[in-house]
Amino acid sequence: MTELTTTDAAELGRLLAAGEVTAAEVTRAYLDRIEAEDGALGAYLHVDAEAALRSAEQVDAARAQGGELGPLAGVPLALKDVVVTEGVPTTSGSKILEGWRPPYDATLAARLKTAGTVLLGKTNMDEFAMGSSTENSAYRVTRNPWDHDRIPGGSSGGSSAAVAGGLAPWAIGTDTGGSIRQPAAVTGLVGHKPTYGSVSRYGLIAFSSSLDQAGPMARTVLDAALLHEAIAGHDPLDSTSIDFPVPVLAEAARRGAEGDLAGLRVGVVTELGGDGHTDGYDQGVLARTAETVALLESLGAEVRPVSCPAFDLALPAYYLIAPSEASSNLARFDGVRYGLRVGDDGNRDLDEVMALTREQGFGPEVKRRIILGTYALSSGYYDAYYGQAQKVRTLITRDFTTAWDDVDVLVSPTSPTVAWPVGARVDDPIAMYAADLCTLPASLAGVPAISVPCGLSEGLPVGFQIMAPALADDRCYRVAAALEAAQDAARGSRFLGQLPVRSAA
Repeated sequence: MTELTTTDAAELGRLLAAGEVTAAEVTRAYLDRIEAEDGALGAYLHVDAEAALRSAEQVDAARAQGGELGPLAGVPLALKDVVVTEGVPTTSGSKILEGWRPPYDATLAARLKTAGTVLLGKTNMDEFAMGSSTENSAYRVTRNPWDHDRIPGGSSGGSSAAVAGGLAPWAIGTDTGGSIRQPAAVTGLVGHKPTYGSVSRYGLIAFSSSLDQAGPMARTVLDAALLHEAIAGHDPLDSTSIDFPVPVLAEAARRGAEGDLAGLRVGVVTELGGDGHTDGYDQGVLARTAETVALLESLGAEVRPVSCPAFDLALPAYYLIAPSEASSNLARFDGVRYGLRVGDDGNRDLDEVMALTREQGFGPEVKRRIILGTYALSSGYYDAYYGQAQKVRTLITRDFTTAWDDVDVLVSPTSPTVAWPVGARVDDPIAMYAADLCTLPASLAGVPAISVPCGLSEGLPVGFQIMAPALADDRCYRVAAALEAAQDAARGSRFLGQLPVRSAA
């Protein structure tokens, strides 16, 4: 059973299809592991063992009857608690939604059910996806499986800890400013932020509607590609959904694993850890990044520096745009329609009940961002703050567009640092926000970006980010898979020294 929880999802799918193991056996192995380990990790907010086993047994029965099943059928999965799931508690990490059981499925949850995946549970997260460490959850702190005194990244830290800790073979996270890629980087996983609009947002509890995007977190590039294919595609229920064919992502990963990147033009972003822009970056992170760029060259890629000046403004622009949209989106949590209601004793009017509900239901970081966003949108300040931030966003998009004339992908570190100690940045919001320094430009421009492990610094994982033009997600997977294969072949070589393990088990 221990071997099952350290096996890649694609291999689990092969074993299930071949009848070498049953979905119930795989699911039970993961549930046993969750019971044994999650008390220390805090990866899950809700685990429904009975429902998971029931789903697994249904897959086994369909397979026994000769039913035509897909490659994901019977493979367990963890969902970030921001994904609405019918009948399953969904809180977005907030007390204001404690106990809420949605009456419908998010589109991606419905697609995963159709694919036959087995839902293990809902993972912990920073409240309403606001944070970079999963310390802002209203329920518990999640720990990094590599070092329980360190954070697992955020806001999808529950998903990253579950996969890295062997409590799920793969998971869904959401990325607003880096919340898939950054936790993947600090826990030694692969994490991909899809092109904005290529994965439905219908049924994702909104933080920042022009930025939020769901995507896969996995132990291998191929696993991430398979999961991404299952959730991608146009959705008429989402007004921002792109009506465009889903690229063949798994095949791109398989081609990339062959290791030939001849002719690929790679741009190293100077503003993201390049010459003269290294303040705030760990030296070990910069060293692993440089080694990985050298590895790309050894695979035939043409590497050159690329300057994207507006990237230096991504951090302040994001922290005006995202809180502004959050202040609007979170206005619906008023203590009237659903969720927590405080002070409704017949002696208070609606405004008092709403104020008491929001005071007790929202945590400090959510309140901070609501206040900031409301101020930025207020009369007399809209043009000076939100309007200016949107202009910067346009400049960042133009920098990407200009870069694509000369290169096929852009690369950088995923996170400026390795995982920091729990509590180290709780009282320093600016230091916490700086964790997203490298991931924000791709989020603001809506282009795809993937983080792939590239070695260790201080004994902790480092992530390498690959960005591609909009709808060229397959390019991210191809390059990431080539790096992954080369790293595995070069284990102990001058390029990498040590490599992150596939699982903390």
